[in-house]
Parts: sequence; structure tokens; C-alpha cells
Amino acid sequence: MHRRDLLIGAAALPLASAFASLALKDAYAQTGKPVPFSASQVRQMARDLASKPYKEPDTSLPDSLSKLSYDHYRDLRFIPDKSLWRGTDVPLEIQLFHRGFLYRNRVNISLVENGQASQVVYSPDLFTYGRVEPQPENIDLGFSGFRIHGPINRPDYFDEIAVFQGGSYFRAIAKDQIYGLSARGLAIKTADGSGEEFPAWRGFWIERPGPNVNSVVVHALLDSESASAAYRFTIRPGDSTVIDTEMALYPRTDIDKGGLAPLTSMFFFDANDRMDIDDFRPGVHDSDGLAIWNGRGERLWRPLINPSTLQISDLYDTNPRGFGLMQRQREFSDFEDLEALYEKRPSLWIEPIGDWGEGAVQLVEIPTKEEIHDNIVAYWRPKEVLRSGGEYLYSYRMHWCAQNPFMPPELAIFHKTRSGLVPNDENRRLFVMDAVGGRLKDIPLDDQIRASVSTNFGTIEHIVVQPNPETGGWRVSFRLVPSGEPVVELRAQLLRGEERLSEVWVYRWTQ
Repeated sequence: MHRRDLLIGAAALPLASAFASLALKDAYAQTGKPVPFSASQVRQMARDLASKPYKEPDTSLPDSLSKLSYDHYRDLRFIPDKSLWRGTDVPLEIQLFHRGFLYRNRVNISLVENGQASQVVYSPDLFTYGRVEPQPENIDLGFSGFRIHGPINRPDYFDEIAVFQGGSYFRAIAKDQIYGLSARGLAIKTADGSGEEFPAWRGFWIERPGPNVNSVVVHALLDSESASAAYRFTIRPGDSTVIDTEMALYPRTDIDKGGLAPLTSMFFFDANDRMDIDDFRPGVHDSDGLAIWNGRGERLWRPLINPSTLQISDLYDTNPRGFGLMQRQREFSDFEDLEALYEKRPSLWIEPIGDWGEGAVQLVEIPTKEEIHDNIVAYWRPKEVLRSGGEYLYSYRMHWCAQNPFMPPELAIFHKTRSGLVPNDENRRLFVMDAVGGRLKDIPLDDQIRASVSTNFGTIEHIVVQPNPETGGWRVSFRLVPSGEPVVELRAQLLRGEERLSEVWVYRWTQ
């Protein structure tokens, strides 16, 4: 069972409509009566929802659907020949998800063309049911989400490119990738002692692209106890899949623990952190680090950990230029897993558009003993409280990619971090980092390269910098002598004189 198939979204608020059912047996998915549509209407829906008390919607389903096992839910398959836009001049297709299992929320889905929106009408004839009892014709169950298909890898096959389903979750891939980490519309009270709040999608309006246009615009409505929001996503699949995001947020209550552009991933273990893990693979993770380009122009790299206790890190900043959860290791030998293929998982870089003010990139690392659980969350947390009754507009660009698209070519990156006890000395910790790329490959071996290494607790000893002929880069190693503090913050960078040769490596070591 894949962990993201277990994401439970809050139930959707049924939207008022006057759509007449036009569904025909054994035909393409049909739509109802068209009504005028504009993006401003979705914002107004979000504004109206936020002005009223939150109402728990009805999530009831027939027992035959609500009590499905995961394996049986997978039998509910949309029939590809009934994909929206199939056989037209649109180079993309839309397929729909049935409600059932944990996906009980009804999400209304409409198609937009020439300023008119038509709701897609549910029909059991759109699906095959396998071992599941087919639903009666006269029950309008609606849908739980949708996915986008297109010829991203080869021109004669429509691969799955993006999916919106479960809470406010969505994910995408680029060419030659498979699904990995997820994004969310909004995070509220993540890792808070009172319990996290999970906003959920309520409806989608998907614009029909023009002839031979390889992009699609999706409008979305989100709601939760604390806020409502409207989104406009412009999705452009390719070597990197780019999603331009416009967000209008309307708090229903004051939000002091909100997360914008949240990312959710998994880190189980790697060479820097595999305590008590007995596994044949050298690493298991969807992402191996958090990258940040802060408002001061610094490039930070924070390798992820699977801690023994919950860890929350705030990397304070003003007007960040970008951040993301990245998967830097791209060789099969990094994982040795023929099924999971972690080397093919996407990185996700968030590029803020405009000034986001003061706040922090907050990283949440949750202990896990299994790779089926998402235990990593990162997002932008504004310093100021998001006030009830206000309107907050944010724009950002999401890059689903292999590597950071904005890393300057002259700057080396820390590709791999390793850690372990110093041999025959249980009181010291050894850290070894390999830096590659940038100007490092052109620096003579006799040049004076040094590493600046610091810690907030304990002592740094025996700093060594040496070329690594196996990687074409340089290796940094040092020893940490802990002082008994449970959490230690480390920082390192390669320099030649005062010239910065690498990004800044930052690391949290926990006892």
C-alpha cells in the first residue's frame, strides 16, 4: 500500500448547481448545463464560505464503498476510452476518481470552455468495478478527484502527469519520473499539540486548452475550519513540469500557525542517519534535503534526518527567493531498489513571485519506523498572524524537476552527507560531506581550499579538506565533540580565501 493512498481529506462541501444530467450509457463522460464562469467567481465562493461558520458536510457513502479495503478500492478504475478530451485536438486528457475507501469527500469537477462551466456528471458507466459491486444508475455519487494525462515521455502514449485527490494534496512528475513527494494547498497547525487541521478541496474548474496547447489551467476551491481559499493553477508538463500558482486566502479565524506552499515527503534513512535500521538498501527516501535560496542571497542545503523525537526547524528569512525538498541522489546504486525506484522521484522547488515579507521556512521532521509514512513537511510560515476577515494573495511557481533549477553553475553542491562514530571513540562524531560541481572541478590540487565549520554546542575538531577523484569534487570531514546538548546545529562551507566555492551546508544532529 502506498502511503499517499492513505491521505484522508475532509469531506467536500456540495456546491449549489442547476446542472441537468446528460449522461449517456457507454458514452464519454458527460457534462451538465453550462453556466457563466470566471476566476473571480471562485474567489467570491471562498470569500463567502469564510464569512460563515464552518459546516461539517455529509460524508456518507453506501457501505459497499465506505468499507472498501485498499485493494478493492483499486478495482474502481476509470475507463480510459472515456477520458475527457480524448480524440480531440487537445494534447491532454482528464480521468476521474471514484469515491470510496478513505476518499469519501465529494469534489465537484467542471469543464470550462468559452467562459462557460459545465459540471461533469457522475455515472457508474465511467468505471470498471472488478470485485466491487457496481453502483445503481440512479445514485449521484460524484467524484473524489482527477488526474491529467499527456504524452510526456513519448508521443504515442499518454502518461499520468498530475493528480489532485485527498485533502488539499496534489502531485506531479516531469519527464522520466515517477510519483514521489506531494504538495498541498495549505497547511494549518502542522505538528501542533492540539492536532493538525487538514483543509480539503471542494471543487475544480478545468479549462479546456486551445488546439495543440500543451498546458492546462485548473481553478480550485478549498475549505477548512480556519480558512477558505481559491487557486488558479497553470500546469505545463515537460522536462520539468511547472505549475504557476495564484492563491487567494480568506481566514475564517486568526491563523498563527499557517503554512504556505507546503511540501510533504518521506525520509527513512541514508548514510547520514540510519540508526538501528537493518536494511539491504543504502538509502530509502523520496527527498534527501531541503534547499533554500534566502533573501540575503545565501544558498543553504539541509540534509534531512529521521529523528528519534519530533524536530521543528525555523530558518528565518525575509522575502525568500526559493525553497524546496530535493532528491539529489539519482543513481540506482544510491538505493538498489528495483521496485521503488527512488532515484526517479521528483524534486520540488518553490519560486515565490513577489515579496512574501518576514517569516521562516519551517521544516518538520517526524520519527518513522517504516517507509510507508510521509514524515517530512516544509512550507513558508509568515511572521504575521493571518487575520480573520482578511484577504491574502500569494503567487508562486512550482518546479517539479530533477535538480534545483536556479543553482548558480559556479557554486558547488553537497551531494552526499555521511555520519558515524569515530572509530574506537564513542565520544566523538564523524561527519563526511562530498561537494561536487561549480568551480571545484577547475581548481588545482595544490590550491588553498579550506572549510569553515561551526557549531552552536560542542567542539569541532580535525577539519580535513581533500580532493575526491571518484566524484571529481572535494571531500570535507570533521569531528564533533558533543557537549551533552540533545540538539546540535552545524554549519559548513568550502572557501578559497574569502571566495565562496560551495553552498552552505547546515545540519541538525540529535542525540
